[in-house]
Amino acid sequence: MRSQFAASTCCGQASCNAYPYVLVLFNSLDLHVISCGDLISQIYMYDTQIYCRLNVVPTATISSAQPFPGIAMLTRRVASRSVALRSLRSSSLTPNWLATLQHPCSAVRGFAAPSSANAGGGVPGDFVCHLKDVGVTIPGGKKLFERVSLGFLRGAKIGVLGANGSGKSTLLKVVAGVSKDFDGERWVKDGLKVGYLPQEPQLDPSKNVYENIMDGLKESQTLLAKFDEVSMAMGEPDADFDALLEEQAKLQDQIEHLGCWDLSHEVEKAMAALRVPAADADVEVLSGGERRRVALCRLLLEKPDMLLLDEPTNHLDAESVHWLEDFLQKYRGTVLSITHDRYFLDNVAGWVLELDRGETYAYEGNYTEWLTQRRNRFNMQRKSDAIRAKQIASEIAWSRDHQGSKKANKARLKKLQEMESSGFRASSRVEEGQIVVPSGVRLGNKVIKVNNLRKQLDDGRVLFDKLSFEIPPHAIVGIVGGNGMGKSTLFNIIAGVEEPDEGNVELGKTVSLGFVSQSRDELSGRRSVYEEISGDNEFVEIGGDRINTRAYIASFNLRGGMQEKKVGSLSGGERNRVHLAKMLLGGHNVVMLDEPTNDLDVDTLRSLEAALTDFDGVSMVISHDRWFLDRICSHIIAFEGDGRVKFFDGNYTEYEREKKQ
Repeated sequence: MRSQFAASTCCGQASCNAYPYVLVLFNSLDLHVISCGDLISQIYMYDTQIYCRLNVVPTATISSAQPFPGIAMLTRRVASRSVALRSLRSSSLTPNWLATLQHPCSAVRGFAAPSSANAGGGVPGDFVCHLKDVGVTIPGGKKLFERVSLGFLRGAKIGVLGANGSGKSTLLKVVAGVSKDFDGERWVKDGLKVGYLPQEPQLDPSKNVYENIMDGLKESQTLLAKFDEVSMAMGEPDADFDALLEEQAKLQDQIEHLGCWDLSHEVEKAMAALRVPAADADVEVLSGGERRRVALCRLLLEKPDMLLLDEPTNHLDAESVHWLEDFLQKYRGTVLSITHDRYFLDNVAGWVLELDRGETYAYEGNYTEWLTQRRNRFNMQRKSDAIRAKQIASEIAWSRDHQGSKKANKARLKKLQEMESSGFRASSRVEEGQIVVPSGVRLGNKVIKVNNLRKQLDDGRVLFDKLSFEIPPHAIVGIVGGNGMGKSTLFNIIAGVEEPDEGNVELGKTVSLGFVSQSRDELSGRRSVYEEISGDNEFVEIGGDRINTRAYIASFNLRGGMQEKKVGSLSGGERNRVHLAKMLLGGHNVVMLDEPTNDLDVDTLRSLEAALTDFDGVSMVISHDRWFLDRICSHIIAFEGDGRVKFFDGNYTEYEREKKQ
């Protein structure tokens, strides 16, 4: 069905120099221009909104029955609806983007900054970076993505999501200008400063922590030194006061733009907030997480015009993530961040860019809004996405009413206890996109009891003292706290890997512990995924059922040809999934997971949450993922610092709320 719309002007005043509106009608297959007084020469898509530049009188009339050439396929990326197209002023566009119209399914999506400028529906700001028809092919001929066309506006905050191995880090490298191995075009605004945080940042080994951070602040230091020099020169008897005053004013503007008047204080504050190691520490002895915190601190203080962050929240505790969120919310530049921290995305992102099976999808809104829009897209796709759509619907329901999560988690415990008493065992069916945590023998009433534990480090620091708690059957316990506070040490003591200085741990007679450590060093990079997990066994036992090993591996989103890949060639998130699948294979009734959420994509996180919720044993999980902790945890063990550890009955947000009271 088609509707007729009349063209109108933006305000009807002769003095207005904006071009007319154009109204179009979408259906499921094509885009029809209903009424158009000017030729469409530029087109920018914001999910379900399209903005056009209209500037040239056409040589032929465009009717409602005649789709404009080259753009008939655009609506494969949008919902069926009618939308208004508002014109852009010519000053905000570059002429070389006319060629975009020649490529179906490659609309230029523009990511806008939230501001008063676009509150009324207009297109704000200037583009700082364009990608046009960008494609990347990896060895073996597989295309990660192709014909990706994106426009990034000044001040936009964009979260990048997608499955592990979908090309998120590769896309970020293309935007950063680090990777040149791609098809298509990349354009950045003249003079634009681009800052990039890779997953494995490089530091200068000849300099300490503080010197490495200050390396990123050379521009600020130069401006401050120049300002002092000009100020001193103004006191000279023969000074050209007018010229010096003009130069001083320019320097002052630049310094204020960078916000570096109190540089030493800003450096000190950022180092403390991000838990950066001591200023004089040798960077060569730092762990991978410590090196990332140094590099992140340096980059944030540098304040580039465009900030590209690859997993910035990894290795940050909750308080550091809170600080980073606040910093980025106030940041005036463009931010493009790969992250699977869902609270972070909810609090920072105004747009979500999703990479899915070689396609890119742009959504306006934060993570929760993306869930809804993505569900709508899944509902239009084939039935094989039914599991993901169902899990997303569950998460939407939770996110809308997570105040009742404690009640829901308690209800889950009761339900599992009732199922246990009736002889029910959690389903061991292995379905596409669904992780299964294999169960062991039936768990008794006594699980884990910790009695007056004490652990002191060689440097005299006490991690915990007189620590006592008891974990009930079917609990999901989240362990939280800053880096180096003793979370992994507690796990090692419970698992019998390490001895406490005082106290003891009692395990129930039926307890079978499965311990998945943070280290993935035991994985062999030379073996295939299938060989590493299966041990060349064609079948595995899951919950008393005999399951095909390849089906079990596929439940960790390691499907098809992925199972034949060498472990050494995998991304961090893919290696994490291999590690989880291998370590959980034995079947246990108590599983202990040390940072399992690091590097996992949101679909795998959601599947892991569902698996742990369905698991009829006890789960203990060290994680900094607040969304993960809120969705599934019935209890929290919080390492609060200075040897204080609290066992809390409730999820993470409830613990935080009580802590503030």
